[in-house]
Amino acid sequence: MFNIEEELKKLPHKPGVYIMHDKDDKIIYVGKAISLRNRVRQYFRKTNKTKRIENMVSLIDHFEYIVTDNEAEALILECNLIKKNMPKFNVLLKDDKTYPYIKVNVRADYPDVYITRRILNDGAKYFGPYASAGSAKEMVEFIKSKFKIRQCKSFKYKDRPCLNYHIKKCLAPCMGYVSKEEYRKQIDEIIDVLEGKTDKLLKQLQQEMEDRAKNMQYEKAAYLRDKIIAVERISEKQKVSNISENDIDVVGLAKSDTRVCIEIFFVRKSKMIGREHFFLDDLVDEDSKEILSSFIKQYYVDRPILPNKIMLREEIEDKELLQEWLTKSAGRKVEIKTPQKGEKLRLVEMAENNAKITLENKEKDKNAILMELKEVLQLDKLPRKIECYDISNLSGTNIVAGMCVLQDGVIKKNLARRFKIKTVYGQDDPRCMKEVIGRRLVHSIEEPEGGFGKLPDVIFVDGGITQIRAALEAEENLKKSYKEKNPEFDTRILDIPIFGMVKDDKHSTRALMNAKREELKLSNNLFNLITRFQDSVHDTAIGYHKKLRERQLVKSALDEIDGIGEVKKQALLKKFGSVKKILEADIQEITQIKGINEKLAKKIKEELGK
Repeated sequence: MFNIEEELKKLPHKPGVYIMHDKDDKIIYVGKAISLRNRVRQYFRKTNKTKRIENMVSLIDHFEYIVTDNEAEALILECNLIKKNMPKFNVLLKDDKTYPYIKVNVRADYPDVYITRRILNDGAKYFGPYASAGSAKEMVEFIKSKFKIRQCKSFKYKDRPCLNYHIKKCLAPCMGYVSKEEYRKQIDEIIDVLEGKTDKLLKQLQQEMEDRAKNMQYEKAAYLRDKIIAVERISEKQKVSNISENDIDVVGLAKSDTRVCIEIFFVRKSKMIGREHFFLDDLVDEDSKEILSSFIKQYYVDRPILPNKIMLREEIEDKELLQEWLTKSAGRKVEIKTPQKGEKLRLVEMAENNAKITLENKEKDKNAILMELKEVLQLDKLPRKIECYDISNLSGTNIVAGMCVLQDGVIKKNLARRFKIKTVYGQDDPRCMKEVIGRRLVHSIEEPEGGFGKLPDVIFVDGGITQIRAALEAEENLKKSYKEKNPEFDTRILDIPIFGMVKDDKHSTRALMNAKREELKLSNNLFNLITRFQDSVHDTAIGYHKKLRERQLVKSALDEIDGIGEVKKQALLKKFGSVKKILEADIQEITQIKGINEKLAKKIKEELGK
């Protein structure tokens, strides 16, 4: 039995990472500390905590910690553990995108210019990140339309030039029609454009155009004139400031009543080359400094290319440590700045204003979706809370259900729930649905402040009319049961509208269906939301079903081997991850587990191989 008070006394006054677990041994929070003893003890003392941290502490069953040599090591370990485990009470940046860069392979004899999402240590020049593939594509198309570089992906010498040469879009290096020096001059000009060094380039092009005109080379002069106009336009389009510094990321933060938005501007050589925003839910009562610190740690942990400066509105607690970590990762100095005046402050304010506008637009979109749902479903009030249910089983075994929640137009993964079916044996999805809906509604009637929260405004079931009728029957049974127990019970709270999420022959969402078996017409936006909602609950149910099957497999395969108790079983699974990998391992690897000799290792292989 884990005694929290006793374990708190054992904590060392050393830097490290602490890991909080709930009663199911699931990691719910990861943090770092200069002193593990001081930091972890704070959670269990009567100090001012945010609502999120209070909820987290109430669920802690036990904790563990890892001591590190210094705080910098703790920071890196914390970032990696958060990314791997995605604990529900950490500030989580759900960003698995790889941003597009423009690559110029300058080491080639005749370099080309193209978009990539992989950064390699290959001597090429990379420009970005661009917030969208569209903006990167636009820049590459501009370059290839105004500079006569090769268009082909793989360079090789040919017997005759391709069409691009004949329409004057390429100088045909594959035919030897242009020297490496002349071609390189174009590449240098392109690099100047990508780096924002257009003033010097424009002067050179202007002078060259005038020289060509004087020599009556009017066609070449016209080509240079068009290039000058294009470079001027792209330069004007990119310019956002006159800050004469290198690469800068500008981060702005805004809050609404329900969520946080972080906007990030990518400024390169005084030019805005892209922007991106992120939404973070359930953090409105968190300190902005804490949110920004968590954002920086997660956003930059695996970035292949880091800026020279990161500009924020507020000083963050871990500033010096984060600067040290980022500098080490980049191999050059990286600073975190909080400008107080001038152009830099204006840029931070611009990022904040954009974050605010993005948040306001998101709120408008959310309200529009709720209004549309109210109309389509013909409800008396806005469906602020919608719950969706799906049944999963394989030939009537390990029957489970998944529940997902759409709160204020947003799918809340942290509110998802899973059920084991208790009263149905064999494959009977409608009866399973009836059981699950009944059990779930009882939770909110008996414990309104419990983990399920208040009753939903609407219920969606994954299926057609038979599932709808099963859910309606569950409601009617509860009304009757509670009315018998208490004649004053208000049965109207159980008049929750129920709709089916109907699929086509390919198991894709087709429509919503009401209790009259009518299919409801959905707009594209609403259809996409319902599809995501249905996919989410399906994944929840399938994931739980898969987990139970794996547990069953582990139990039947390992627990029946003489000499393998719970400790050795857990050690085997911790090292190899699955029964399949234990079977694939060699004898020597298995004997590395404490208490397993060569004889027992051979026996394990034999038993698992049957």
